[in-house]
Amino acid sequence: MKTAVMTIIQDLSFKARRCAGPLPAILRGLAAASLFSCALSAAAPPQAAAQDPGAQNVQQAPSQDAALDQNIQRTPAFSGPLSTDMGSAQQLAQMDLSVWGMYRHADVVVKTVLVGLLIASIITWALFFGKGIELMSAKRRLRYELRTLKNVRSLDEAIETVAAFRTEGVSSRLVAEVQNELDLSAGTNDSAGIKERAAFRLERRVAAASRMMGKGNGFLATIGAISPFIGLFGTVWGIMNSFIGIAHTQTTNLAVVAPGIAEALLATAVGLFAAIPAVVIYNIFARTIAGYKAMVGDSAAQILLLLGRDLDLAAGAGNREHKAVAKLRLG
Repeated sequence: MKTAVMTIIQDLSFKARRCAGPLPAILRGLAAASLFSCALSAAAPPQAAAQDPGAQNVQQAPSQDAALDQNIQRTPAFSGPLSTDMGSAQQLAQMDLSVWGMYRHADVVVKTVLVGLLIASIITWALFFGKGIELMSAKRRLRYELRTLKNVRSLDEAIETVAAFRTEGVSSRLVAEVQNELDLSAGTNDSAGIKERAAFRLERRVAAASRMMGKGNGFLATIGAISPFIGLFGTVWGIMNSFIGIAHTQTTNLAVVAPGIAEALLATAVGLFAAIPAVVIYNIFARTIAGYKAMVGDSAAQILLLLGRDLDLAAGAGNREHKAVAKLRLG
C-alpha cells in the first residue's frame, strides 16, 4: 500500500512540474511533504526490526543458560582421565597384592614355576643344615685322629690306636687298606713295590672320601645355575599375559596391567631367592670339602710314613741278621 501511495504522489509531482502558476508549486510542496512522511514511515519498521533481534536475544539468553545448566547437570563427575586414574587406584587398592594373593591369581605356568623354585629353595636349605652338620662333625673327628696319629711310632701301634676310636673314621679305613696290602704282599721282599701299591690304595681311598663328602653339592650348583633362568621364564610368561590382557580389554588401565607385571616380578624374586643362597652355600661347601680332603691326605701321608719306616726297619733288621749269619758261617 505504501508503494502505491508513493507512486501516486510521484505522479502528481511530475504533473505539477509540467503546469505553471502557483498551483503547481503548492502541489509540489504537498507531494514533497507526502514523500517525506512516507519515507519516515518506511524507515521506522527497519529500526523496530533492528531492535527486535536484541529483544529476542535477551529473551533467549535465559533459555540458553538453562540448557547449559541442564548439560552440566547431565555431565558425570570426574568423567576424564582423572576419574579413570582414580578408578584404577581404587581397583588396585581393593586387589590383594600380597605374595599369597599374587600366587592365587597367577597363571598355571607361573604357579608351577613358583612351586618349583620354592622346592629348590627348600632343598638348598636342607642340604645346608644337613651337609653342614655332617662336614663339621667329620672335620672335627678327622682332626682328632690326625693329631693322635702324629704321636704314633709304628704301623702296629697305629692299628691299635685306630681300633680304640669310638667310631670308625677315615683313618681306620686308611690303616685297614695298608694292613690289607701288607697281608697280600707277605711273600715278597720288594719294599718299594709294597710302598707303591699302598700309596695307590691310599690315594684311591682319599678320593673316595672326598666324593662321599661332596655328595649333594652338585644339586646346589644346579639350583644356583638354573634358578634365575626359571624365574626369568616366569617373568616372560607373566608379562606376556599382561599384554594379552591389554589386547583383550583394549585399555592401558593400571588395574589390568599391574597384576600380571607383579606376578612376573614375583617369579623373578623367587628365582633369585633360590639361586643366591645356593651359590653361596655351594662355595662354602666347596672350600670345606677341599679342606677336608687335605686333612684326609695328611692322614694318608702319615700312615704311609709309618709303613715306609716299618719296611725300612724290617729290611735293616734282615740285613743285620744276614750279616750275623754270614759271620757265623765264616767263623
